Amino acid sequence: MNDELKNKSGRVKVMYVRSDDDSDKRTQNPRTGKGGGRTGASRTEGGRRPARDSRDGKSRDGKPRGGDRFRDNASRDSQPREQSPWRTVSRAPGDDAVEKPDHGGISGKSFVDPEVIRRQRAEETRVYGENACQALFLSRPDCIVRAWFIQSVTPRFKEALRWMAANRKAYHVVDEAELAKASGTEHHGGVCFLIKKRNGTSVQQWVSEAGEEDCVLALEDVGNPHNLGAIMRSCAHFGVKGVLVQDAAVLESGAAIRTAEGGAEHVKPITGDSVIDALDQFRKAGYAIVTTSSHEGTPLFKATLPKKMVLVLGQERDGLSDAALDSADLSVAINGTGNVESLNVSVATGVLLAEWWRQNKA
Repeated sequence: MNDELKNKSGRVKVMYVRSDDDSDKRTQNPRTGKGGGRTGASRTEGGRRPARDSRDGKSRDGKPRGGDRFRDNASRDSQPREQSPWRTVSRAPGDDAVEKPDHGGISGKSFVDPEVIRRQRAEETRVYGENACQALFLSRPDCIVRAWFIQSVTPRFKEALRWMAANRKAYHVVDEAELAKASGTEHHGGVCFLIKKRNGTSVQQWVSEAGEEDCVLALEDVGNPHNLGAIMRSCAHFGVKGVLVQDAAVLESGAAIRTAEGGAEHVKPITGDSVIDALDQFRKAGYAIVTTSSHEGTPLFKATLPKKMVLVLGQERDGLSDAALDSADLSVAINGTGNVESLNVSVATGVLLAEWWRQNKA
């Protein structure tokens, strides 16, 4: 039944009211003709919905919000809950019933002994340079702990990358800045290895395995890594396989190995309590001790260099100690113009070893 009413403004207001025999039908929107919400208990006299108070969940007439679609807490808790294995159980903070996971003593913050860190740093070193790292990988890959590469060199290290992946060795492809940080230098050549240092061979072990011809280089107080690298490169070129030093670690620095350009892998460090004591042990094993001097000694190209000898060199400024000079069986000098006082120790090494090679190997 439709009633037309006029409001105060004179407009016609159309109101649709449910008839007694249309209780299951929906009211229709007068504009669209589509059904609206169900009529009945949700509407009051006049066709308006009761206003609701959002603060307490009830309408302003005191009835629960939403009619029978909402239950109060008591009625909801009285219904049986579905026993799902995925149901979340909430516990109050501090509940003693909460079980703490047992990680077998391993926590998120593990303690690292500083002494272990110091020992690892003493046993490891970083080497860099493409030729040096290629030679190191071919010679002793097991000593590699970790590696860093820039993208452009990875095609030339395919075998190394495959080996490291297969043997669970960590490696990183980084940019130039990150590699400079990892290697400690901007002259890294695109690659850096963190490696375990080699231990020196004892004099007794060396002489027990030496052949008829053997030249050993002994260095007294030579510590410049670039000189050491150049010396190892000359040793590798002229077939000198052993270098006697006070500390084997001086031959393992990144700068020395890079300067050697792969030659370090053909040279083994020999160590002893002191260089002088080691020279005495070599003499007893049949080696001749040959020292060098810039002022006195037999001219190199007139001297006969023994097939089995230890060639002793010292630092450029002070030269050899008196004890080393006194231990010599032969002292030689490299003649020249005299325009400079002496040659760089690495250059002198190359000249001396070339002459030994010419006399005994060529």
